[in-house]
Amino acid sequence: MQFRIGERLIGDHAPVFIVAEMSANHQQDFDVAVKIIKAAKKTGADAIKMQTYTPDSLTIDCDNEYFSLKQGTIWDGQTLYRLYQKAYTPWEWQPKLKQIAEEEGMICFSTPFDTKAVDFLEGMNVPAYKIASFEITDIPLIEYIATKKKPVLFSTGVATISDIDLALKTLRNKGIADIVLLKCTSEYPAPLEAANLRTIPNMAETFRVVPGLSDHTLGITVPLTAVALGAKVIEKHFTLDRSAGGADAAFSLEPEEFTQMVQGIRECEKALGEVNYTVAESTLKKGRVFSRSLFVIKDMEAGELFTSENVRSIRPGYGLHPVFLRDILGKKARVDIRFGTPLHWDLVD
Repeated sequence: MQFRIGERLIGDHAPVFIVAEMSANHQQDFDVAVKIIKAAKKTGADAIKMQTYTPDSLTIDCDNEYFSLKQGTIWDGQTLYRLYQKAYTPWEWQPKLKQIAEEEGMICFSTPFDTKAVDFLEGMNVPAYKIASFEITDIPLIEYIATKKKPVLFSTGVATISDIDLALKTLRNKGIADIVLLKCTSEYPAPLEAANLRTIPNMAETFRVVPGLSDHTLGITVPLTAVALGAKVIEKHFTLDRSAGGADAAFSLEPEEFTQMVQGIRECEKALGEVNYTVAESTLKKGRVFSRSLFVIKDMEAGELFTSENVRSIRPGYGLHPVFLRDILGKKARVDIRFGTPLHWDLVD
């Protein structure tokens, strides 16, 4: 399965599409947001992703027990509204940030959280939409996104199989076939043992989508492993400096780490190669000589019988293939043969 996001080919036989998630790491400083984009470009990331919402489009300003965070997250002690107030990306920035990203040669798209955000992003002509896992049950929103006829990526962090199935049917019923399904663990940060990356190839087979990973673990082990298992899109949170704080900084990669991840992914792609049982010509010439073959291991006179005492399968590989050993035993030497001579048919009578 293949399709394009902007000019970038996504899917089978295409390089892994690497997305740097800016999220709230700009801390509502436009200059920091610009620096994040430029730093992401230097790491080798293909795209920068934003989030398009306001606190009021996600929740209400209420501090009762239903809206207070106390689920053991890094954001506990706040209300949802106050968290989103500190985390959202001002909408007036977003067209400018998209332009800067494109000037850097990067793709820029976003996660909308309501139909107004979709309309706003359509005005920016984004090339794709991301659906957050917490919105996977918002079927009216998914239907509206589908009317824009653009590729859709969505995360599965809190989604059941039935949620995934319904979201996919919703998109496909609206004519959307260009879909990336991102394995995701909605813990922040997520422990390694919760990653369950073997799900990735199963997702591709079960749901007939381009598989990928939206990662919240620490470090780069999980994304590299995901690529080895077939992930064609990797999304990872990106920050200039974790110590500077920010809503998502604790599980974001800094530039040096993100660079290592990108380099690791590209090396992993090279190593994966293709299904190929042939031996390279260079290997045949240089390495094959170290395989086993038949050698004479004692001086022999013409007419002497070949036995297990005077011929063996040993390294290197200049003599007959070891498969012929049984055919050789009991036959006679045609000429005198010296110790250490590779055995060939012209020496056998």
